[in-house]
Amino acid sequence: MIACVYPLVTMLIYVIAPFTQGWQIWHQTLLLTPATVVSIVFVINPLVIKYFGRYINAA
Repeated sequence: MIACVYPLVTMLIYVIAPFTQGWQIWHQTLLLTPATVVSIVFVINPLVIKYFGRYINAA
């Protein structure tokens, strides 16, 4: 998961940075968090389960 989430968060930071210049960090985080969570729940997690589900369930 971390191999997918870290690049996602980094990319989103670079995307919102020009629009949130001068904002406090908690404002940026408030904007970033919903996009990150939605991406993890509906994109990253299903892809990880699709490709690695048999290895996860084997344990």
